Amino acid sequence: MPKLCCKIGPSILNADLSQLYIESQRLIDSGADYLHLDVMDGIFVPNLTFGHPVVKCLRNKLPNAMLETHMMVQNPIQWIAPMADAQVNQYTFHTEPCDDVPLVCRKIKEAVMTVEPGFGGQKFMKDMMPKVKWLRNNYPNLDIEVDGGVGPNTIDYCAKAGANMIVSGTAIIQAENPPQVIKLLRESVNKEINLNASV
Repeated sequence: MPKLCCKIGPSILNADLSQLYIESQRLIDSGADYLHLDVMDGIFVPNLTFGHPVVKCLRNKLPNAMLETHMMVQNPIQWIAPMADAQVNQYTFHTEPCDDVPLVCRKIKEAVMTVEPGFGGQKFMKDMMPKVKWLRNNYPNLDIEVDGGVGPNTIDYCAKAGANMIVSGTAIIQAENPPQVIKLLRESVNKEINLNASV
């Protein structure tokens, strides 16, 4: 089994979307392992963000970046083919994908929302940590992602519960020193991974 590793995926939801490529490149240069793109249709959740044309443009500018889309949409089927055309690396569905979604788009990890879906900058929901811990206890080699309200003040809760993939938006984007924040998040997670590996 491959060893778990920490991956940090800044969410670009609260970035300056008029400077999307510049902001995205800045995050990658700051040490991000992947970019987390929140795709919202204004129906499944009240907010409306961006769709496949924007993601495709971003892919063209960042051909080597790993792009993850978090699909918060009412009908995932209508969104999958265009997103595949935009060469998205992986998908996270806020609900289970339908049976006819291609196998390649099905979950390769488990994601736990630690805020209410739909808007960035919310307060971290610590009461979701038992779910993360249960997943880690029952699936020791699974990538487990936490998404929402994660930053320097909350990362230890996530790391101790067993999350190894960290989506962090506001805490990284609005930081004076994004590389330092990413480093801090990574160190917290790696510390717990190493502790658990030595048990």
